[in-house]
Parts: sequence; structure tokens; C-alpha cells
Amino acid sequence: MRFSSIFIPTLRETPAEAEAVSHILMLRAGYVRQLAAGLYIYLPLARRVMERINKIIREEMDAIGAQEISMPALHPSEIWKKTGRWDDIGDEMFRLKDRGGRDMCLGMTHEEIITWLASMEIRSYRNLPQVWYQIQTKFRDEARPRSGILRTREFIMKDSYSFDRDERGLEENYRKHAEAYHRIFKRCGLRYYQVESDPGMMGGALAHEFMAPSSAGEDTIVLCGKCGYAANVELAVSVSHPQTQGSAQNPAPEDIATPDKRTVAEVSEFLKSDASCFIKSLLLIGAEGPFLALLRGDQELHEKKLRKIAGEFRPAQRDEVKEILGVEAGFIGPHNNKLKKIADITLKEGIYISGANKEGFHTRGIRPDVHFEAEWHDIHVAKEGDKCSKCGSPITEEKVIEIGNIFKLGAKYSRPLKAVYLDPAGEEKEIIMGSYGIGPARIAASAIEQNNDRDGIIWPQSIAPFDVEIIPLAVDDKEISDTAGKIYRDLQDENFEALIDDRDERPGVKFKDADLIGIPYQIIIGKKGLKDGLVEFKSRKTKETERISPFDIVKKLNEAS
Repeated sequence: MRFSSIFIPTLRETPAEAEAVSHILMLRAGYVRQLAAGLYIYLPLARRVMERINKIIREEMDAIGAQEISMPALHPSEIWKKTGRWDDIGDEMFRLKDRGGRDMCLGMTHEEIITWLASMEIRSYRNLPQVWYQIQTKFRDEARPRSGILRTREFIMKDSYSFDRDERGLEENYRKHAEAYHRIFKRCGLRYYQVESDPGMMGGALAHEFMAPSSAGEDTIVLCGKCGYAANVELAVSVSHPQTQGSAQNPAPEDIATPDKRTVAEVSEFLKSDASCFIKSLLLIGAEGPFLALLRGDQELHEKKLRKIAGEFRPAQRDEVKEILGVEAGFIGPHNNKLKKIADITLKEGIYISGANKEGFHTRGIRPDVHFEAEWHDIHVAKEGDKCSKCGSPITEEKVIEIGNIFKLGAKYSRPLKAVYLDPAGEEKEIIMGSYGIGPARIAASAIEQNNDRDGIIWPQSIAPFDVEIIPLAVDDKEISDTAGKIYRDLQDENFEALIDDRDERPGVKFKDADLIGIPYQIIIGKKGLKDGLVEFKSRKTKETERISPFDIVKKLNEAS
């Protein structure tokens, strides 16, 4: 491909609207242009990257026996209503009506559609197992589209679905997908983690996410360097450090005046006690009425964990706190009231300070199971400095980009959509399902986040738009032009994809553009080198340059790839 015949609108200045490195570089290097919030046009270089990523995905999906299909992006509401997600999913779903007034939506995922297909076509155990996949456009009305192609309202996704007779079959397909995902991400040149995750709106019994480390990530994971435990912070279990003993050691409960001191930070400073010596009491309103969530003062409530235990809830308003407990917020404690209490397991041991349930006072010397009773659960947010729940070693936190996920759905969708089969005894059984997603654009953005320098992108070889860029320094010089042409043809003959910069531009411009767009290798052809029968072979990643014969280019590139 000749530079003069491909559209690469590079920019010298950093676009004001871009913050994430991948967003900045994709705009500057001429890969994408923004149409509106969360909507992007993929220009020729980006399309080539996406095609290479999708090729890797297809090869690995085909290798585990998955069969590619294509499903509509426009869905009738009836199927979504049968699973309940038409009502459960809020404003993120694009909804519309057709000319007949029928409710429709733009598909943000395809569990309902694929399950409907299975319910129509799968009849017998002889039809199972099946694995179907597609690479399709999805739509999600993101409240805050940002970070370029990382969080958009229209995006491409590979989603696959497994259909099995039983949990044993699901376990096998789940394993195959996990292994295929490891191969895909390694082939794409990414650093990544497989972590335990919350199934969320997808539902099901078990889920894992594949996360690429990046400062631009909107997710946080916790990691144990010793045993390998890794989980999304939404699900992570940790053991907090012991209570920092101080004034909370007094065994006898004692009310202490704390005028106008309401927050843990204010009271801990006033009493010169560490935050870990306090009980944080949160009044919440659930479906069955008010209850208290109890946390150690140095911890935060994990709302998703609590919702799995208590169902939906909301924080009590200030006037509700006064009405229910007879005291203002800031002086609530777990003792001397009959409300249901759900307490974090970290509070199980120790002696604490809490609100006294009396205006302007806190109580010192509160002991769990002595001065109050509670249901004990893990409801705190795991954080760096906590200990691993499996081996006791310190855990760390890392910002990550979600690039893939796998879910054990079980019968969550097959049951309401009546996707069943007849077993060998002629008995009707529900099809057991799994769902598996990958975001190709997220792979591309993550690759840039992990592979860049101040000059631009450094693509991994496997997903770069071209394998090599040929840079003739003077296109009007016949010897340079002829050498560039011969190298280009030789590379084509060996199935290397090359971009030749045939523009009549200064060498400095060509070098800057080459580094910006990030093709892994550069072949620089100049008059001085050709006098010695040599050209320069440069690695974009290491910046190392080697002078070699034009006849050795193919060999060198084979060795480098």
C-alpha cells in the first residue's frame, strides 16, 4: 500500500477533548474521528487493525468448534420482556418503535435472541452441544461516553454462546473459552489478568473477566502476588489488618461527649483514636423496612455485596434517621436499638467506639455479640493493604480495562424462553448455557495504552495495520525509488503487508509520521547508505537501527517477527 493512496490524516497537536493516551494517539495518528459523543468513524488504519484482531478471534473461536453466525442488531421487545430485562435494564437500552407502533430496541447484547434461536432449532440431546458466535455491532446509551473507543455508544463485540445438556458440558465449554481467550490476548500482544467478577445484569452462577492493566482503566482489581488470587474489586474478598488498638481498649461502655463531631474522621481526630477503632453505622431502607449496615470506620460499604444479602435498598434521609432512631445522623450506634443489623466480618473481633444513639455523644467500649447482635457478612470494599483471603499475603490494586468476559448462565435464559431438549429417556430438560464476550476495539485501545512512547503508538506485530513501513528519503531519486519498489515487491511475495511512504515530503516529516502511526518496523532508504549497498532496518519499539543489504530484508523481518 502506498502512503499517497491511503487516507492517514495525522495531527501535530493534541486534541483538546482527548484524555486517555489511546484516544489522543488514535486521533493524532489518523486512526479515528469522532462523529458525536460515543460515536466514532474508523479510518483505514483502524479498520486494518480491527480486521487483524477479528482474524485472530475467528481463528481461536473456530479452533474450539464454535460456528459463526450473524444476528440482527434490531430486536423486538417481546423476547426481552420474557426474560424480564426489558424492564430491568434502564436508560442504557436504545428503545424505539417501528412504523406499526411495535416496541423495538437496539441490541446491547444477544442472550435473548440466541436463546430464542436455540428454542426454535434444538430438539434433542443429539443436537447438543452447540457453540455459536458472531462479531456484531452493539448499542449502549452510555451516560458518560469517554476515553475514545473504550466507552462508546456503538461498538463491535464478539459474543459466543454455548448450549449443553448439563453443567458438566457447560464446565467444559467454559474451560475451552477461557483457554481460547488466553491465546487470543497473548497473540494480540497484551498483558492481562483473568479475574473473578460479578455476573451483573447477565446473571448466572459464575463469571470471570479478562483485564488489561492501564491507567486509563475504569475498573479496579485486587491481586495477590503470592497465590495468584485476582478479582474485580466489585467481588473481591479480603482480610483487613487488625484493629489499631488505642482508646478503644476500655472494656466498660462509656458515653463520651463529642459535640458537633459526626463523621468518623471528625470523632477519631477529636478522641485521638484510629479510624479502625470505630463502628460506622449506616441506616438503610430495604424492601422489608429499615436496617443498619455496620462497618469498621476505616472501611467503605460495598453496595453490590450488600444487595446480594439484603436485596434493594437506599440510604435513609436525614429526617428518616431522626424519625426511626430518634437521633441525628452522625450519632447512630448498633446498641440500644432493635433494628436488624448486617455487620462486616471485620468487626467480629475487637472493642469499638460508636455513636451513642444520643445527640452529641459517642460510646467507647462497644463489643460485638455482647452489646449488639448482627448477621455477619463480608460487605466491605477490598483495598490495597488488606490481606489475601486465601493465603494471607498483602494484596495490591491495579487499574484495568475490561477486554473480555465469560459467564456461566445455566438456565437463566433457557427457562423463560423455553429452550428445552429431550434427553435419551424422552424427558424434557432445560438447555444449559454460557455466554462469552470480547471487545475488539478494547483490545486495540489497550494495546496502545500498554505500548506507546512520547513519539506515538508502538503496535504489537500481530495487530499492527502493516508489518513494516518503507521510507525512501528522496522519492525523486531513481536508485532510491527502484530499491524501495524491489523491497516492497519482495515483501509482498512473502506475504508481508508493507506501507511505502511515497510522499514528496522532508525526511523529518516521514519519520515523525512513521513513529506516530506505530508500524513495528521501518526500512529507511537513503542515498548515503545505498552507496555502500545498504539500507537501515529500525525497530519502532527499541529504536535500534541496523544497516543491512536490501537482499536480506525478508530474512531479517522473518527473524524479527
